[in-house]
Amino acid sequence: MTTLAKIRPATPGDTSGMAELLNEIIAIGGTTAIETPVSPAMMEDWYLGDGAICCHVALDSNGAIAGFQAIEATDAPGIGASSTFARQTDKVAGVGTALFEATKAVTRAHGLTAIDAKIRADNAPGLAYYKKMGFQDHHVVPGVPLANGTPVDRVVKRYQLA
Repeated sequence: MTTLAKIRPATPGDTSGMAELLNEIIAIGGTTAIETPVSPAMMEDWYLGDGAICCHVALDSNGAIAGFQAIEATDAPGIGASSTFARQTDKVAGVGTALFEATKAVTRAHGLTAIDAKIRADNAPGLAYYKKMGFQDHHVVPGVPLANGTPVDRVVKRYQLA
């Protein structure tokens, strides 16, 4: 069993591992709003590009990516949007908590006052994670269609930094 070894800022060299991790989650289905496979270039654009505020990776004791968390800018002043993904095979305990501790420090220094997370209403593990981190229900976006047309609500949770 691998253990959590380190949290650090993500680099372009991490995007292949990030894409592999996210593609595993997409293939399993039922938790992410992203439904089609992603590429390393997409990871770099989304999480390290112009709209990125920060992105951290969690490395396991073998140096492999066990999870990552990114905060992107939104149209709302002072509010960032969170994306968090953790490896589903050979899970590493404490990844989500450690990522969020690193994220909070950077987002506060960046001047954000809050972080939003938009989670599929049928994603029980995701909803539980953000609740555990201290996010509060903010609002619901009803009936957002999946690729197959199935409507699934999105629960927006907010973490107040200030």
